[in-house]
Amino acid sequence: MNDFERMIRETLPAGLTCDDMDTLQINLGRRCNLSCVHCHLACSPQRREAMTEPIMEGIIDILSREKFHRVDITGGAPELHPLFRKFVDRIYRTGNPVQVRTNLTVLVELGLNEMIRFFRERQIDLVASLPCYLQENVDSQRGQGVYARSIDAIRALNGAGYGVDPDLDLSLVFNPGGPFLPPPQKRLDADYRAELERRFGIRFSRLIVLTNMPLGRFRQRLEQTGELEGYLQLLAGAYNPATLPGLMCRHQICIDWDGTLFDCDFNLALGMSVNHGTPDRIDAFTPAVLKNRKIVTDIHCFGCTAGAGSSCSGALTEGDDPTLSG
Repeated sequence: MNDFERMIRETLPAGLTCDDMDTLQINLGRRCNLSCVHCHLACSPQRREAMTEPIMEGIIDILSREKFHRVDITGGAPELHPLFRKFVDRIYRTGNPVQVRTNLTVLVELGLNEMIRFFRERQIDLVASLPCYLQENVDSQRGQGVYARSIDAIRALNGAGYGVDPDLDLSLVFNPGGPFLPPPQKRLDADYRAELERRFGIRFSRLIVLTNMPLGRFRQRLEQTGELEGYLQLLAGAYNPATLPGLMCRHQICIDWDGTLFDCDFNLALGMSVNHGTPDRIDAFTPAVLKNRKIVTDIHCFGCTAGAGSSCSGALTEGDDPTLSG
């Protein structure tokens, strides 16, 4: 039993289990036009892993039988997959609400107007990475020139109604620039709105605040600087049991590009597929079993339970403690 498992047993004697399965997250591959220093999947332009059409057919078959509150499309930069539009359109036609995670810059590269029109016509929600409202911080995390291209993309999205029309959701995603916890989500949301409006006249629907997970490139960076152990201790020391009910692993299932099933995107990064007797392949997708599965954990799970908590939808509790942030 790992340290995280021992900690949560004080609140959940049986350990973490799935409460429901309202979100289906689909990772189309590792190819990305960026190589961000915090990326837990180490995505880059050189990566070639990509979901095949037979796996997509299996997902469409599932979605024709099962309804989810959200189908969450991610990557890499999912828009770079050659079958992206065809696949997303088929998901949309199953009647399941679709959300796409975009790095914004890829929209500029692929042609803003055409891609935005595709999203708008299907009322696809967008979750867009913008790890700070300051250019220096964004470019240091994601690459030179990324901030300017991201702002251009948000302006174009606003012009199409995203972040303005209540039916066209545009969420922005913040993550810290170093080994510390994020500030309170509500406070940072207000800062983002004020600064982005003042500087560029742009708007968004809501801010999602994420904690950096000690995985992928961020972990490598911590190892190189000798900060890994201190960061792991910070996460474990900030453990908050109030975050347990909202953990994303308890409300979703993830399908990787090769059809393997995972409890969450972070377990996916580690290759820790669903376990404890649960079938871990898409061709054995059994909702009744998956909805009652036991969650696979390890010490990286402290990243989701530290402070106000962290999930694909942002903070998990209202009790943000600003003394925990850097």
